[in-house]
Amino acid sequence: MARTNPFTFLQQVRSETAKVTWPSRRETMISTIMVLVMVLIASLFFFTVDQIYSWVFDVVFGPAR
Repeated sequence: MARTNPFTFLQQVRSETAKVTWPSRRETMISTIMVLVMVLIASLFFFTVDQIYSWVFDVVFGPAR
């Protein structure tokens, strides 16, 4: 395997970085809001399922306590 000197490596990194299409500020904000909304929906779902399982557990095993 051929070794690349550090200067050449940095030039290659800079060249590849220039090819990247970075998201705009608006796209970043929209994506962030979408992620937060999905986290909220998922947390509400799992909270609801947990409460239902807890209630079922209490109904089934409540008298045995």
